[in-house]
Amino acid sequence: MQLVCVLERQIFDFLGYQWAPILANFVHIIIVILGLFGTIQYRPRYITGYAVWLVLWVTWNVFVICFYLEAGDLSKVIYI
Repeated sequence: MQLVCVLERQIFDFLGYQWAPILANFVHIIIVILGLFGTIQYRPRYITGYAVWLVLWVTWNVFVICFYLEAGDLSKVIYI
């Protein structure tokens, strides 16, 4: 499910000029695949790497969502 969502977002990013999200999505796809192989073959290093990446990925996505919704002290307006 996670891989399908990232592939869908990758397609929409290719329609625009957002190259950083395209690279981040590509790295995420590779790490999800490695996590799946680690789970199937029970390789603890792959599973640990996937778990760490997943925490970072969710944290980044929560930050971006809060930034665009201007939750709390996060604001797109810079006060001088």
